[in-house]
Amino acid sequence: MNQKTILILVNKYTTIINFRLEVVEALVQEGYRVIISVPDHNRLKEIEAVGAELIRTPFEKDGMNPVKDIGLMLTYKKMIKQTKADLVLTYTIKPNVYGGMAAASLNVPYVANITGLGNALVNGGLIQKLAIMLYRIGFRKVSKVFFQNSENRDFFEKKKIAIGKYELIPGSGVNINKFSAVPYPDDKKIHFAFISRIMREKGIDQYIDAAKAIKKIYPHTEFHVAGFGDAFNEQRMQELHEQEVITFHGLLDDVRVLVKDMHCVIHPTYYPEGMSNVLLESAASCKPIISTNRPGCREAIEDGINGYLIKEKDSQDLIEKVKQFLSLSHEQKSEMGWKGREKMIREFDRKIIVERYIECAKNLIQ
Repeated sequence: MNQKTILILVNKYTTIINFRLEVVEALVQEGYRVIISVPDHNRLKEIEAVGAELIRTPFEKDGMNPVKDIGLMLTYKKMIKQTKADLVLTYTIKPNVYGGMAAASLNVPYVANITGLGNALVNGGLIQKLAIMLYRIGFRKVSKVFFQNSENRDFFEKKKIAIGKYELIPGSGVNINKFSAVPYPDDKKIHFAFISRIMREKGIDQYIDAAKAIKKIYPHTEFHVAGFGDAFNEQRMQELHEQEVITFHGLLDDVRVLVKDMHCVIHPTYYPEGMSNVLLESAASCKPIISTNRPGCREAIEDGINGYLIKEKDSQDLIEKVKQFLSLSHEQKSEMGWKGREKMIREFDRKIIVERYIECAKNLIQ
């Protein structure tokens, strides 16, 4: 029997390495030939190590240049033909839309994953109308659409995109072995962390407001920032680091090196998330979490049990919740972390995601 081929389309290496390497490895172990279209990077050997093949594909994530986007669709179409793909899996907006168009034109089954709506769909106006039109075209023959939260699913249903093809999954899940339980640190100094892209929509302003306010009252606290941003935001973080408002770590290849020493991870985002991976990873590592009461964040938190929910764009509410956390005993903070890990094992184990993709492959590849 001929080996069946699965083609995966992504916009950056982290989409696979950080969140879906287990899916790729499982598909290879099931006997599929797995080929991944991904922009070039020095870490791609980690993907090849699990048995996948690579097609290094240049990619522009941002912008809506019609000529370049049509070119991407034609590139994907050529790729599907050359690899003789039996199934196409897509992640993030452009691979979903233009990979979907390419697969549909060749009558190849494809499965899309909505990792968040993005500003194009959320902000309304002409850009939203264009994005909805592109999704309707791209998903006209989609076999299944995985959603990471119910609000994203409801938005697509309201806009009548791929009705009847939906399935809700717990984000990208979390590898509970990789993000294992770590000893809770002592209370000599309380460490908080912001781990995300450094941009306004991720709540960096609220986090900095909290750092300034809390450190005045609780000098035994330390606020860390890890991530990347544009030149302006990175310069701003450097200046705040020099002023000792925060400790800035830049972009980390492995967030575990920072998370293990934290008492609490804060994610005050108001960006249209699918499911926040930093919350899942931190909770799996026995860390209490504080985040916004919005889709893609609230699912990871049982308020007052494994963390706290805060209002969007509300620095004062974040400050109050940090104070509430600081009022807990060491044992209560540690227990909150353990409750989070138990929730991750129960509801967000990445094995759940792996099983759904294996089932999809078996059902769709004839």
